[in-house]
Amino acid sequence: MSLRLSTVILPVDRWHAGGRAKWRRAEELGFHAAYTYDHLSWRSFRDGPWFGALPTLTAAATATDRLRLGTLVTSPNFRHPVTLAKELISLDDISGGRVTLGIGAGGNGFDATALGQEAWTPKERADRFGEFVPLLDRLLTEGAVSQRGTFYSAEEARNIPGCVQRTRLSFAVAATGPRGLKLAARHGQAWVTTGDPKLYEAGTPEQSVEALRGQVEKLGKACAETGRDVAELDKILLHGFTPDRNRPLESVDAFVDFAGRHRELGFTEIVIHWPIPDSDFAADQAVFEQIATEAIAQLG
Repeated sequence: MSLRLSTVILPVDRWHAGGRAKWRRAEELGFHAAYTYDHLSWRSFRDGPWFGALPTLTAAATATDRLRLGTLVTSPNFRHPVTLAKELISLDDISGGRVTLGIGAGGNGFDATALGQEAWTPKERADRFGEFVPLLDRLLTEGAVSQRGTFYSAEEARNIPGCVQRTRLSFAVAATGPRGLKLAARHGQAWVTTGDPKLYEAGTPEQSVEALRGQVEKLGKACAETGRDVAELDKILLHGFTPDRNRPLESVDAFVDFAGRHRELGFTEIVIHWPIPDSDFAADQAVFEQIATEAIAQLG
């Protein structure tokens, strides 16, 4: 099974003071895709520079030619399907059809309360996500949409001419629970996971592999229940949140071993963070670039 390698570039640099150069370099290094987080801020970066995901991706679209671009991930925490659809159609047009929307239910961090609302419970997030994704799917595939929902509505929302990609741009649905996996099976062209968060602090790499194996099996069951072949979905692992943390980025050999073990589980794409000094994503830039250019070939 072939494996693609992608990167995620956090939006922490001013565009003309390093930001543009990173996205161009990602294309030069041959990454399949470059993603960014769609947050208003994030954890340890909260008190530093942090730019908007969709404007950043729009700028990246004009600075690159072949690189796929996307979010990992967008959520309902501060997005509405109607306005998001219009922005995505515009981005897909500007990029020439190179956009993948990573989308998830969101969490309970800063984004969850930045608009002044109370943080939603896990059930409330799942309820909203279950309405958000199907409506967004309609908005990106139909010229005009009217729909009344419990959480999200549209009234004659027009999205002409639609996406460059047909029938619409790709959804990469982040999910591990049964409701989210069903959404991935019904609406996704890909599925995204970061592993089992319960293992991050005290688990082992071996336990993580087994947890991921279980997630892949659950995705297969969700696909079977909806009459879909699980092989149709790309399976994306966002690296950096498993117990081995950034150890796979210490050498090409270490990454090849990590990637090989996860390819055997059925993953078709691994996403690694662009190094950021003095952060959770610190790594040697030279080794990172060597991994980008050499690792996939070594996997055969």
